[in-house]
Amino acid sequence: MKVAIDMGMSGGTTPATLDLEELLATRLLVQGNSGSGKSHLLRRLLEQSAPWVQQCIIDPEGDFTTLSERYGHTVVDADRTEAELTRIAARVRQHRVSVVLNLEGLDVEQQMRAAAAFLGGMFDAERDHWYPVLVVVDEAQLFAPAVAGEVSDEARKLSLGAMTNLMCRGRKRGLAGVIATQRLAKLAKNVAAEASNFLMGRTFLDIDMARAADLLGMEKRQAEQFRDLARGHFVALGPAISRRPLPVTIGHVETSARSTSPKLTPLPEAPVDAADLIFTASAEEQARPVVRRPAPPPPPSTNELLAQLSRARPPAEEAPQTLFPEIDQAERDAQIDAIMAELLGDPDASFRTVAVLYQDFLVRCRIRRVPGEPPALPAFKRRLAVARVAPDREVAQSDGWQQALALSETLTDDVQGVFLVLAQAALTSAPCPSDATLARLYGTHSASRARRLLTWFEERGLLVVRLDFRNNRVVAFPDLGAETAPGDPNGPDAMIDERGAAE
Repeated sequence: MKVAIDMGMSGGTTPATLDLEELLATRLLVQGNSGSGKSHLLRRLLEQSAPWVQQCIIDPEGDFTTLSERYGHTVVDADRTEAELTRIAARVRQHRVSVVLNLEGLDVEQQMRAAAAFLGGMFDAERDHWYPVLVVVDEAQLFAPAVAGEVSDEARKLSLGAMTNLMCRGRKRGLAGVIATQRLAKLAKNVAAEASNFLMGRTFLDIDMARAADLLGMEKRQAEQFRDLARGHFVALGPAISRRPLPVTIGHVETSARSTSPKLTPLPEAPVDAADLIFTASAEEQARPVVRRPAPPPPPSTNELLAQLSRARPPAEEAPQTLFPEIDQAERDAQIDAIMAELLGDPDASFRTVAVLYQDFLVRCRIRRVPGEPPALPAFKRRLAVARVAPDREVAQSDGWQQALALSETLTDDVQGVFLVLAQAALTSAPCPSDATLARLYGTHSASRARRLLTWFEERGLLVVRLDFRNNRVVAFPDLGAETAPGDPNGPDAMIDERGAAE
């Protein structure tokens, strides 16, 4: 059955139609800079094809949730576990329900993981449920990036793999990918290359214009025309639309996005007490309680599982007695502390994985002939986090420091050291460490990851971050009753400066 979808007009008088059945077999790529009418085009396609085919929209901004009011799409909020999203996707295919996966409110990495889980559930559906589905992915460059960004490699691989399956292997499973992007240069080439139909809108960068012209089979000198396209005007090519490049003006839509382009409005008259209005907290803000969310317990490591199994063994299977039956615990702890200090004295120690540091630690323990069994990996991680701080005796014996240690035990091993360094700075009224220092403590070169870690601490109610009038950062700890002195977040790495001074 041939279904012609009305997309608008071509040349002012001729209707521009899209063969829906051909589209399901050949996929579609839409490209256009912000404000070019890309989302309007997707909405037109979805509205016109809604009576004919099941639809699934991956929606990063929540703009397409308004389709539910007129066309009956079910909105799936993505603030669920990945396993739950996968199961929902399988039921979506089973019952042939049109859905909008609303990713609004999640950060980029969470959006990538949620989209990967949902697309994976649709892709892995049982063969009996392989009905045709139009899968529309807005802002596809977020889910199939051409290069690694600031998200974790795991999240990027999951998302890119799901997008690749959709565009490369989805046809046999009834999945027809429609992907839209602002930047062709930021979209993975193996994902874009699987589309046979193209709708290219306004774009300004030379690299994007050249790639768009190449996909449309146009000469490079013709690429300049993409700069002159008006909003809602596209150049179309593909077996579902036209065998030759065809100018298309997208028609009107019946629904609208929740977010629209901002319009100029007159400014209100400045009130006399403007300073009081912005610097004085309202009664609602003052009465709002501080919500402290407990951090989820970290999964047990391999060493912890082995330790649990060894404790569960019957007495006959217990390990033999140590060769050092009488151990001076104070001397042993002093030796271990000295080894930890040597280990952290290496300039590259902050950028080595915990597993590598632990192996180095075990070798040093054998060389020094430290009596008794060496600390297991969980105990080593805890010692490592505390050793990176090394407060003086007065601070170490204070109630505030003991409380900071107790709070740090609720965190995962990789962030305990950063938390303790901030707590020590607060207890000693030292300047707040810079992003470069926090990044080194976190084991990364990315300052933005360090800033996200501060936000993560703040969301759990462990600390409060503010900037003074000089844009210096201050970190306050409500539970400790202390805060750091102002520190420049863009300052140098203090750990490198301290080593340089010592040398």
